Amino acid sequence: MILLLGGTSETAALATGLAEAGYPVLVSTATEIPLETGRHPAIRRRSGRLDAEGLAAIVREEGIRAVVDATHPFATVVHATARETATRLSIPYLRFERPHTDLQTHNLFFAEDHPQAARIAFSFGRAVLLTTGSKVLEPYVSEARRTGTALAARVLPHPQSLEACRAAGLPDGLILTGRGPFSVEENRSAIRQFGIGVLVTKDSGAAGGVPEKIAAARLEGCCVVVVRRPAESTAAVYSSVPGLIEALLKHLQDSPGRSAAPIEKLRIPIA
Repeated sequence: MILLLGGTSETAALATGLAEAGYPVLVSTATEIPLETGRHPAIRRRSGRLDAEGLAAIVREEGIRAVVDATHPFATVVHATARETATRLSIPYLRFERPHTDLQTHNLFFAEDHPQAARIAFSFGRAVLLTTGSKVLEPYVSEARRTGTALAARVLPHPQSLEACRAAGLPDGLILTGRGPFSVEENRSAIRQFGIGVLVTKDSGAAGGVPEKIAAARLEGCCVVVVRRPAESTAAVYSSVPGLIEALLKHLQDSPGRSAAPIEKLRIPIA
């Protein structure tokens, strides 16, 4: 059994590739938000946040032989917990991280973290659209209040996301909900709706809809502030679905309890 920590759009391709290689796959997600996980009968899903103890319990109870981490590039706590737990239990840990976006455009500013991004975004004196989720609202709300500048946020259509926005002091009229990635026109519509002059995004890659955000901002004359990804750990990190699957199979092919086909004959999906 392979434990796949999912939540991104690559989850289904990874789960399907591993299942077709002969391994049952347990996809674990933090919430029950709808997510395509693949249709192979060897794939099943559980939901709910896991700390180190909960993760270790699943590894023992399910006979997990490896952990594949396909959570969001910015989920640093999850990455660390999964890596440390797998190391402690002496099983392989591999992380999938979607490629960085090729960000080349004018009026684009980089920030190393959210406090810096908030300071940059509100330095222009123009309304800000926050598209980085509901978990790191405080620095943006604080800067909006300090500068007297309007702030709107687009978050997942999940009760916890809405509660976080309201708790931070954002009125409902300045909260957009939806599950991305969003098209260029959908981003342009959000920009127009609130008279946005600055869009804030994380570098979550093409699969996270960053190119469409930048294209929409350029067409609407907006500045873009991009929060860089956290520094990578020393763990094995792959930006290709086939590459990760092949690497994992090399870890496991000589282990007992497996009778899958040789690596060169596997049907590995292309991302």
